Amino acid sequence: MTQPPYRRIADEIRARIADRQLQPGDPVPSARDITREWGVALATATKVLATLNAEGVTRSLPGRGTLVAGRAAPVQPARAAPRNEGDPDLTRERIVAAAIRVADAEGLTQLSMRRIATELSAAPMSLYRHVNGKDELLMSMMDNVLGEDPLPTRPPKGWRAQLELCSRMQWQGFRRHPWLAPALSITRPQLIPNGMRHTEWALRALDGLGLTIQEMMYVHTTLFSHVRGLALNLEAEAQAEQDSGLTSEEWMQTQEHGFRVIASTGDFPLLNRFVDSDMKSDLDELFEFGLGRLLDGVERYLAGR
Repeated sequence: MTQPPYRRIADEIRARIADRQLQPGDPVPSARDITREWGVALATATKVLATLNAEGVTRSLPGRGTLVAGRAAPVQPARAAPRNEGDPDLTRERIVAAAIRVADAEGLTQLSMRRIATELSAAPMSLYRHVNGKDELLMSMMDNVLGEDPLPTRPPKGWRAQLELCSRMQWQGFRRHPWLAPALSITRPQLIPNGMRHTEWALRALDGLGLTIQEMMYVHTTLFSHVRGLALNLEAEAQAEQDSGLTSEEWMQTQEHGFRVIASTGDFPLLNRFVDSDMKSDLDELFEFGLGRLLDGVERYLAGR
C-alpha cells in the first residue's frame, strides 16, 4: 500500500534524526522548507509537522519553531536533585522569576507550583514558605513584568505623546509575555502597583484638559482595552503556531484556496480584493493603526469641549 505523502516525509525527517543528522534541540525543516524540498502543498507540510509533534519526535516552541525533542525542550537544562524544604537559596524573587520563565515558554495553562518547583529543582511544598499559592504568585508575576520598563521620570511634551508612549510600552510588555493579557482584567482590575503606575501616568497626561476624572478614566480604559484586546491574540497565536508548526502568514496561505472557492460566487468582491492585496495580518501594524485612530478621536473630543 502506498504511503500518503505526509507520512513518507515524516518518515524521512525521522530517519535524519535517527542518523543524527538532526540532533536534539535542532530545528527541523519548517512548513515552508518542506514545501520547497518535497514539492508538496502547505497543508501537507503542516500535517507532517503535526504528525511528528503528536508522536513526540519533535516539539514546537513559541518563537523558536519546531525542534527535535530532547535536551532543548525544557525551559532550563536538567538540574540536580530537588533540595529540601529549608533551602536557604530559595527566595520569593527566584520563585517569581522561575514562574515568569515557565509562563513565557509554555503558557499560563502549564503554570503550576509543581512545574515551578521542577524548574528550581526544589520540593513543591518548599515554595509555600515564600508564596501563599498560585493566585498570589500570579499577582507578583504581573507586577514584575509591568515594572520591567519603568515609565520615564520626564514625560514627553503633550498629552498625546505621553499616551502613545504608555500604550507602546504596554504593547511591548505584552509581546514579551503573551500570558500577561489574559491574566489582567478590565472589569475587575487587580491591585498591582506597577499597573497602577500606568493608570496614574495616563490620568496625569489628561489632567487639566477640561475632562472630568470619570472621562479621563474612560479614555485610559479605552486605550488600554485596545492594547490588551489585541494582545489577547498573542498567546493563542503562539499556541496555534506550536500546535501546527505554521506561522500566521503560512496559515493564511493554506486558507487562500478555500476562500477563493467561496469568493468565486461573487458575493464578496471587497474581501476578494483584500486577498489579492496579499492578506497582511500584522498585529504590530494593527496596534499602531488602532492607537492612532483612537487618539484622533480623543483629540476631536477634547476640541469639542
